[in-house]
Amino acid sequence: MKRTSIISVNFNQPAVTVDFLKSIQLHTNPTEVELILVDNGSAEDHYADFLAAYPELIYIRSEKNLGFAGGNNLGIKKATGDYLLLLNNDTEITANLISELSSELERNPDIGLISPLLLYYDAPEVIQYAGFSEMNYLTCRNSVIGGMELNEGQYDGQSRETAFCHGAAMMCRRADLDTVGLMEDQFFLYYEELDWCEKFRRAGKKIWFTGKTHIFHKESMSVGKESKIKTYFMTRNRMLFIRRNTGLLNTILFSIYYIGLACPKQVLVYLKKGRRDLIKWVFLGISWNLNNSKDSTTLGFKI
Repeated sequence: MKRTSIISVNFNQPAVTVDFLKSIQLHTNPTEVELILVDNGSAEDHYADFLAAYPELIYIRSEKNLGFAGGNNLGIKKATGDYLLLLNNDTEITANLISELSSELERNPDIGLISPLLLYYDAPEVIQYAGFSEMNYLTCRNSVIGGMELNEGQYDGQSRETAFCHGAAMMCRRADLDTVGLMEDQFFLYYEELDWCEKFRRAGKKIWFTGKTHIFHKESMSVGKESKIKTYFMTRNRMLFIRRNTGLLNTILFSIYYIGLACPKQVLVYLKKGRRDLIKWVFLGISWNLNNSKDSTTLGFKI
């Protein structure tokens, strides 16, 4: 029987992570999965609490915050399963999650990455994700399919290609990573899973969504709190994603749009909100791209 390695990352969220571990304990068989938790430079080490929630836990503590990609990559390197299931620590799973995702991969060797239906934990009748639309590479914009719809079973049983997976829950074959490689640590936060999807596509694999199973995500339905780290990496990585995944002409056209229109518009939004403190991080995100190669591993931000 093929085995699944579940990989998750904790950063200063011990209570949320304990709930996640209990969910895995409830809905999986330890003989069929290995659960790897990467503690990503948290202020306190809660290993004892995590082990109490899941005694078979494989625990990796990094003294440094490696970001979403770096933390997951650390877990991937330790994993021994045939399938790798990356789950956010603020999710809770359902009983058929692993069996349905792995069955889809078994049935269709062309699938590289697959995500399930995502529902909001605090409002389980509301859909967060049922796939993504195609990307407009001139603006680096697309939209989520099913987002904020009431879940009336409209995606149940669906299994289809989609533009991108959702970073909160995605499965792949370990063997495919020999060709595709890991996520790019240089993103740190935001766009890393989109870039990974592009890497799978370049390797000839498809990106997939299935509504045959679902998870609950504790992410808020409201717009997330603005911060300097979010502003910086969202600005920096949107441009970096285009530089890494399109040609020179597209990159030039996007840059004209982004620097000349999209970023000034964002600055005006911050001015109206009274968030002048965030404006410099927009310019720093642009500046990083103008002064670094697309393969640079420097973050340009002190974590």
